[in-house]
Amino acid sequence: MGKMGFDRMRNEKFRHNLLQAIPFWIASLLTGLVAVVYTRLFALAEKGTAYIVHWHLWLLFVVTPVCFLAAWWLVRKFAPFARGSGIPQVMASIELATPKYNDRVGQLLSLRVIFIKIISSLIMALGGGVIGREGPTIQVAGSIFRKVNEWLPKWWPKVSKRNMIMTGAAAGLAAAFNTPLGGIVFAVEELTRTHISYFKTALFTAVIIAGLTAQAFLGPYLYLGYPNMNGLSGTIFFGVLLVAIPAGLMGAGMAKGMLKLFAWKARFKFTRQHVLYVVGCALLVAAMAFFIDQRALGSGKELMTTSLFSPNKYNPWYLPILRVLGSLFSFTTGASGGVFAPALSAGASIGATISGWLHLTAANTNLLVLSGMVGFLTGVTRTPFTSAILVLEMTDRHNVIFHLMLAGMVSSLVAMVIDRHSFYDHLKYQYLREIVGEEDGLAHPHEAAEVEEE
Repeated sequence: MGKMGFDRMRNEKFRHNLLQAIPFWIASLLTGLVAVVYTRLFALAEKGTAYIVHWHLWLLFVVTPVCFLAAWWLVRKFAPFARGSGIPQVMASIELATPKYNDRVGQLLSLRVIFIKIISSLIMALGGGVIGREGPTIQVAGSIFRKVNEWLPKWWPKVSKRNMIMTGAAAGLAAAFNTPLGGIVFAVEELTRTHISYFKTALFTAVIIAGLTAQAFLGPYLYLGYPNMNGLSGTIFFGVLLVAIPAGLMGAGMAKGMLKLFAWKARFKFTRQHVLYVVGCALLVAAMAFFIDQRALGSGKELMTTSLFSPNKYNPWYLPILRVLGSLFSFTTGASGGVFAPALSAGASIGATISGWLHLTAANTNLLVLSGMVGFLTGVTRTPFTSAILVLEMTDRHNVIFHLMLAGMVSSLVAMVIDRHSFYDHLKYQYLREIVGEEDGLAHPHEAAEVEEE
C-alpha cells in the first residue's frame, strides 16, 4: 500500500472516530447545562421550605400534603417511569438497549421523563420531602444521551445506544456532585457489564465535559467543603468500624422497608388508596418536623455541613431514625426524588450521634461523619468503592481514603444480613417486569422472585 493510500485510511479512521465522539460531546455539554439549572432550582425549592418553616411551622401540615400529592399526580398522569430515583430506570434501560427492545427504552428515558422528573422532584423538595436530586440527574442525563443518539442522521457512524446511556449516567453523577472519579467508578461498579475498554474514551470525555460545564457556572466547588482532619487518633479505625456496622444495617434496612411498602402498595386497587397513602406520608413527614426536629426535612445537606463545619457536631439519638423514616415516607409516595443525598445525610447523622456518645474530638468526629455517609450509602447501593470515592471527592480529604474504604467494605458485608442484593437491583427488575414481563430472561427469575416475596 502506498503512502497516499495509508494517509487516506488514517484520515478516514480519524474522521470516523471524530464523528463517533461528537454525539458524546454534545450530550455531555447539554447534561452539564441541565444539571446546573436543576441544581439552582432545587436549592431554591429547599430555600422555599426553609422560609415556610421559619415563617409558620404549622403550614407544613398544608404545604407538604399539597406538594406530595401534586408531585405524585404529575408522575402518575404524564410519566409513570419518572417516579423515584432514576438510577434503576437507567440500569433497566441499559439491559433493554437492544434492537428487540429499543422502542421500549423510550418509556424510561425521554424528553417527557426529563421534564416530569425535574418538576415533580422540585415540588417534593418545596414540600420538605426527604429526597435528593442526584438520582434524578442521572436519569435526566441518560435521557439526554439517548435523545442525542436518536437524533443522529442515518449516514452517521453507528454509536452504541447502551454505551451512550451508561456514559450519560456517569456524566450525570459527575455533574450533580462535581465528582468526576465518582461518576467513572459508578459506571464501572454499578452500571456496566461491558469491559470498560470498549468505551473508556467516551466515558472519560463525557465526564470531563459535563463536569467542566457545571463548574463553569457553579464554580469549582466541593459538594461539602474541606472538613478538618488534623490530629486523627491512631485508633480511630475502631470508631470507623463502630459507625460502619449500624450505618450499613440501617441503609439496607431502609431499602428493605421501601421494597416491602412497594409490594404492599402494589395491591392497591383504587386511586383513592394511593391518594390516602401519599397524604398520610406527607402528614407524617410534617409531624416529625413539627413535633420532634425540623432537620427531618429536606435532602439533609445542611445537616451534613453543620456536623462537619460547626461547633454543634453531635446529634440527638433520634435524628438518624427521623432521617430514615423521612426517606421511607418520601420515596415510597411514587413521586420523583432520589435517595443518594438523603442516604448520605442519614449516614452523617449516625456518625455524629455515635461521636457524641464517645465524646470525640472535632477531627475524629468529622471522620466518623464521613464514614457514616459511606456506610449508609453502601448499605443501600452495595457500591462501596463508588460511595468511598464520592465522599472523598466531596471533601478532598485524601488522607482518610483507607478509612472510607474500610467503612464501605464493612457496611457492604453487614448489609448482606438484611438483603443479598442492592436496592437498585430489585427496582431494576421491577421496571423490567413492568415493561417486558419475564421475556427472554430479562427479569432474572431469582431476583424477580425475591421482589415478589416482599
